[in-house]
Order: sequence, then C-alpha cells, then structure tokens
Amino acid sequence: MRSIATLDLLDATVAVDAVRDALVLAGKSAVIAVADAHGDLVLLARLDGAPATSVAIATNKAWTAATQGGTTRAIGARLRNPDEAFDIAYYGDRRACGWGGGVAVVDRQGVVIGAVAVSGLPELEDERLAMIGKDAIESRLPR
Repeated sequence: MRSIATLDLLDATVAVDAVRDALVLAGKSAVIAVADAHGDLVLLARLDGAPATSVAIATNKAWTAATQGGTTRAIGARLRNPDEAFDIAYYGDRRACGWGGGVAVVDRQGVVIGAVAVSGLPELEDERLAMIGKDAIESRLPR
C-alpha cells in the first residue's frame, strides 16, 4: 500500500462506486462529489435523474467537509443553535455549506485527506450515503 497525503482518482472512484451501488439498490438518484485534502474536486458523478442543482451543492459540501475537517451537518447544526450560531460568511468562501451530506475522510493518523459528499436526497440520507463512500476509502488505507 502507498502512503496517502490526499485522495486521488482511485480513492474517489472507490467512494463513488460504493455510493452509486447503494443508491441503485435503493432505487434512488443523487450527485456524489469527492474532494482532495484541499477541498478541490477529484470526481463528480450525477446519477440519472439527479437534480442539476445538486451538482453545485454536492461540490460545496465536499469542499466544506474537507477544509473544515468534519461533517457539513455539524456545521449546519452550529449555525442553527442560538448558543453557538455564527455567520457562515465568516468562512470567507461562498462554497461554505451547512447542509448535511458532506463528510471528511481521515487517515489513520487523524489527518484529513479529503471528503465525500452526496446531494439530492434529504440531509440525513445524503449523509448516510456519504459515509458509505468515506468508509469505502478509509477501509483501504494503510494500517
């Protein structure tokens, strides 16, 4: 196995395949985005029937999860919590997204190496599917 500093096309393909298989099995459609450690898009798949608007949303979710090192749902929860609320514009980038469905991919040393995001379904379902892609990548990482 190789040492990974960021996700590459093979990693992204593994994630997209895993998420696509889950979507097909459920008879659903969505957009899947995989970003590298910098939040830059590595691979995007728009399944037949997925809304075109979900392309930008999935890409933004992946960017946000990678650059913030967590889940977009957690960021969104902070935005909606009156005790922790902040203006998402503080991120300084219009790609910042607080809708659930973006998850960071972390290597065995705890370093964020990218993110997987799904858009086109309800937030919790998007996140559950993104986790499938994340898990598919993380299961391949060197121990």
